[in-house]
Amino acid sequence: MSGEQETPERAQAPADAAYERALKAFEGRPATTGGTGKDPVNEPMIRHWCEAMGDAHPAYRGPDATAPPTMLQAWTMGGLAGHQGRAAGAHDALFALLDGAGYTAVVATDCEQEYLRPLRPGDAISYDSVIESVSVRKTTKLGTGHFVTTRMDVRANGELAGTHRFRILKYAPAARRGPTERGAAGPSRAKRPRPVVNRDNAGFWDGVAAHQLLIQRCGGCGRLRLPWLPGCNGCGAAEWDTVEASGAATVFSYVVMHHPPFPAFSASGAAGPYAVGLIELAEGVRMVSNVVGVPYDRVRIGMPVQLEFLQVDEELVLPVFRAGDAPATGAGGEG
Repeated sequence: MSGEQETPERAQAPADAAYERALKAFEGRPATTGGTGKDPVNEPMIRHWCEAMGDAHPAYRGPDATAPPTMLQAWTMGGLAGHQGRAAGAHDALFALLDGAGYTAVVATDCEQEYLRPLRPGDAISYDSVIESVSVRKTTKLGTGHFVTTRMDVRANGELAGTHRFRILKYAPAARRGPTERGAAGPSRAKRPRPVVNRDNAGFWDGVAAHQLLIQRCGGCGRLRLPWLPGCNGCGAAEWDTVEASGAATVFSYVVMHHPPFPAFSASGAAGPYAVGLIELAEGVRMVSNVVGVPYDRVRIGMPVQLEFLQVDEELVLPVFRAGDAPATGAGGEG
């Protein structure tokens, strides 16, 4: 997952030593002991996962199928009903302590998984989890708080199959600046969230900065893929090159975001609503982006759109799609 980046810590009043000791006392405490998956590893869940992820790798089908490794945590989840009858444990006590200190907001920052053996249909899943670490107080762009890391050991038929580490930030939201702090130039625009750029997708974002939408093409089977992946999800080949998208596309599906309000996603600075489209490129791949140039309530499935590049600020360029009957507005902003 993409993580909230911590900034260098600012000078703060000395933390209460007893409070810090109380937080550190949670390190190593079990969060879940003897948990069991609601269902064994099974083919329908594997199929639904692969369809949702667009992963057609043959290893996940047939009589010798294995589950995608990234499903590791999925087999431990309780679904909408949760795990009934589970007693409150160390996590609840830790969160209560943090809430009481004013760190009432929470955001997931990242996860790490280690795979030790494949999971196969019929495997019975069990797991234990432990609070691995609670950081000292950190100051981030979201606010000041503590990073909490939980490690889950997942077993299949009693044998350790993998480890899942999940990290969250419990924080006190940073105060918003008032009009006098913003200066005479008027209210500042909220910055648009930055995409997570890593070694697997850096070439895509380099292309966007150069006003090119680059699609990966597998060097083995020739399959096109977007978003970028380190290997082909069809044949498994690691070799690839790129083709540049023509820019022609249609709206395959869309949602209208009403809440939470986020002015950074609107060129006008309004809080919303706004449309988020699943865009099908003429090359056959799909991506999520904004449909610009028309009000959110005029976006329709099947609507023709054309790629353009939005200069969000001095650092960030994003690919967006303009409705076919909407005139361009120079820098690619909304009409």
